[in-house]
Amino acid sequence: MDSRSSSKLGILLLLLLALAATGCVMVQPAQREFLADPAMTFGSEGTAGAMEEHVLSNREGSAGAGAVTGGGCGCN
Repeated sequence: MDSRSSSKLGILLLLLLALAATGCVMVQPAQREFLADPAMTFGSEGTAGAMEEHVLSNREGSAGAGAVTGGGCGCN
């Protein structure tokens, strides 16, 4: 290896190290509450799904029929 390629390799390693160091973040306890919000979940409807289920339960007069099976007579 000549000095030119070695300096390029050093710069590349330094750049990768700097990039990797920026990915680590300390989260304050007060901020964890906002990060745990269902809207922050990937691949789910988050808060919108909970609100929609709330509206449906008020409209239908029953709750819990979205995910479980059972009768609608209310005798459970």
